[in-house]
Amino acid sequence: MRKLLVFQHVPFEPLGTLDAQFRAAGFRIRYVNFARAGELRPEIGRYHGLIVLGGPMSAYDDERYPHLEIEVDSIRAAVDSGIPVLGICLGAQLIARALGARVKRNPVKEIGWYEVRRTDAGRRDALFGKFGASEQIFQWHGDTFALPHGAEHLAESDACANQAFRVGDCVYGLQFHLEADRALIERWLETPVHMRELARLEGTIDPQVIVADTSRYMTRAMQLSREFFGEFIERFYSPRRRVALPSR
Repeated sequence: MRKLLVFQHVPFEPLGTLDAQFRAAGFRIRYVNFARAGELRPEIGRYHGLIVLGGPMSAYDDERYPHLEIEVDSIRAAVDSGIPVLGICLGAQLIARALGARVKRNPVKEIGWYEVRRTDAGRRDALFGKFGASEQIFQWHGDTFALPHGAEHLAESDACANQAFRVGDCVYGLQFHLEADRALIERWLETPVHMRELARLEGTIDPQVIVADTSRYMTRAMQLSREFFGEFIERFYSPRRRVALPSR
C-alpha cells in the first residue's frame, strides 16, 4: 500500500477533494497536524509522496510557528528523494521557499473565484492539459511566490502572475484551491479568522458574491479537480527522478 504524508497547518484546511481521490486509489494517508505536534520531524523516506496544505500564516512566520523550518527541511528532503510533492497556497509558498525562491505580499488579496490561465508551459504540462485556456478557480490568499530556479511557470491570473509551477517531473506548487468543494468554501466563509480578514477588507470582498459564484462554477471545478488530481496521482507510478536542489 502506498503511503501519503500530509502537512496540515490548521484544522479547517484539509485535503478536500484530494482525500477521496487518494483513498480510492488505495493510499494510506497520514496527516501531520503541526498545530498539535509542532516539534515532530517526519521521516520522509517512509512515504511515497508529500502534500503541503494551506494556512493563514506567512511562509516566513518562523518565530510564531517554528515548525515552518521543519517543513522547509522536510520539503527539501522530499524533493531530493524524487517523490511527488504538491503544495497548495501556503504549501506552494513553502515549496518555493525550500527551493530558494522568495515569498512576498501579492499586490491584492484574491478571495473568491478568479480566472486562471495556462501559460505556454502549462499547455504542455500533463496536469494543466486538463485545463481549458482559462478556468474560474477558487482562491484565498494574500501572499505570492517567486518561481524557484529551473521551475516551469504553468498558470497566471490578472492579479497574481505566479499561480502555479512545476519543478522536475512531479513537484507542483498551486496558489489556488482546486481541492475546495462547496462544503469547504462555505466552512471557510464561517471560520472566525477568515471572517475577521473579510471584515478588515471593509466590504471589498462580498461573501454573498462568493456563494453565488460557487453555485455558478462548482460543477466545472469538481470535474477539473478529479481530472487534474487524478493525473497528479499518476506521478506516483512513474520512475523517481531526483531534482538538483539549489545551495542554501
